[in-house]
Formats: sequence, C-alpha cells, structure tokens
Amino acid sequence: MSQLSPQALFVGGAGCIVLALAVVVFVLAREPLVPAPQLGLRGLKRHRALAAGGGFAYFEPVMRFCASWIAYLPLHPQRRRADVFLGYSGDYLGLTADEYFATSFLSGVAGFAGGFWLLELDVLVAVAAGVLAMLVPYFAVRGEANRRRLAINRALPAAIDLAALCMSAGLDFPGALRRITEKANPNDPLTEELGRILQEIDLGHARRRVLQTFGQRVESEAVHDFVAAVTQAEAKGNPLAEVLRIQAEVLRRRRSQAAEEAAAAASVKMVGPLVMLLISSLLLVMGPLILKTMTSYNESFSP
Repeated sequence: MSQLSPQALFVGGAGCIVLALAVVVFVLAREPLVPAPQLGLRGLKRHRALAAGGGFAYFEPVMRFCASWIAYLPLHPQRRRADVFLGYSGDYLGLTADEYFATSFLSGVAGFAGGFWLLELDVLVAVAAGVLAMLVPYFAVRGEANRRRLAINRALPAAIDLAALCMSAGLDFPGALRRITEKANPNDPLTEELGRILQEIDLGHARRRVLQTFGQRVESEAVHDFVAAVTQAEAKGNPLAEVLRIQAEVLRRRRSQAAEEAAAAASVKMVGPLVMLLISSLLLVMGPLILKTMTSYNESFSP
C-alpha cells in the first residue's frame, strides 16, 4: 500500500478547511435577518434614521445580518449592560444590543481591511487600526448620551417651572406634563422623556416607579434631584406645585454656580497657553537681535 505524499496531505487538509468554511458560511447565510425595532422609542428612532437616508440606510441590512449571528452567542450580561448604555443615549439610531455589537465588529473589520489593503500597512499596525475602529460606535453612542444629558439639564428648570404653573392653574401632574409635551419640540430629548413618562403612566404603571426609571435612563444629578423631590413630595403629601417651583429655583442656582466654577477653571487653564504665547513672542522679537549680536561678537574677535 503506497504512502500518501506530503503534497497530497496538504491538499486534503486545505480542502477540508475550505469545505468547513463553506458549510459555516452557508449555515450563517441561511439565517434570517434580525427584525428591525418597530415599537416604542427604539422603533421611532430607527424609523427616523432610515427616513433620513445617508450611509446608515445602506449599512442597516448588513448590520442586522451580522446581528443575527451574534444573537447565538451567550452574551447575556454584556447585552444587559449594552441596553443600559444605549438607553443613556436615548436608543441611538434604534440600535439593539446585538446590533451594537455587530456595528463594532463591522467597524473593526473595515478598519483592518482599510489599513491592510488600502493603506498597505503592516499586519500588526492594521490589527491595531481595526481595534481602534471597533471603538468608533462606542464613542458615537457616548457622545450622543452626553449631548442628550446636557440638553435635558438645560431644559429641565424651565419645564419644571411650566409644570408648576400649570398645576397652580388647576391641572394635575400628568396633565401638566402633557401640556408641556404638546407645545414643545418633539425631537427635544426632554420632550421625548416626558412623553415616555406619560405613556407609562397611561399604561397603568405607578408614578413613583415611572419617575425612578426616568432617573435611571439619564445620567444627570439634576434629574435625580427632580425625581427625588417629586417622589418625596407625593410620599409626604406636600404641595407638588410648590415643590416643583423650589426645585426649579435650586436647579437654576446650581447651574449658575457650575457656570461660575467653569469660568474660574477656564481662567486658570489659560495661564499655561498665555505664558507659552508670551515666550514665543519674545523669541520672535528678540531672537534675530540676539543672533545678530552674537554674529557681530564672533566677527570682531575672529583673526
């Protein structure tokens, strides 16, 4: 019986690997796309993102296709953390946790491919570029969360004042919030959150639980203080309109103090750049004179 040559073993092994990869690709390709979100704030954000067009409308099917593979991975704790993280950004682009992971993976693949084939970088450098590209979705979601938090902090005192005024006119707390959302910009982050509070109250959820959930969705000290003030007033039976008026004044005073602290810190931070500019100006003015003096001194003592 003749022995197999090394070339035949290599060809057979390569063929088995190619066949296994083909089977994996075939099985994955048969998986249906993950259904896009249709309901709630997440469905609304997905509809707006697709209606706006741009690159996301073309990228979205590929993202959902990759998310259908990631759905089989046992990433339950990571999915919960990703859902909380996406909630801070107001369900950015209507992404689910699996779609967020798929976006990071595809971004990393694009970064590696662009660095290796387009820029012709070394393999290790291309891998580093792919790892950095995987962080792009994280920074995009984090930036949206920060923008949303700042917008809510700016609009919250005025909204609390309007709610107190409406309640003084005879409306209850949900009615005051409904009047604010009817007159406000529907795309405003605070308006979205107040509308979500009203929807949950209409569904029969306890007001205390709804407000606590609102505080969990927004990483803001002002929101946490507002939720604590409202829940405490309801628990003790204090007049809610007066509590809201005091809370709005406290938030305004705190924002003024934060602005003063930021201005003071900015003046301190400007000392270093100003000193560097002064030194640079002195070098530009005195440098040619010093060089001319040194040249004349050397010429006078040269033989």
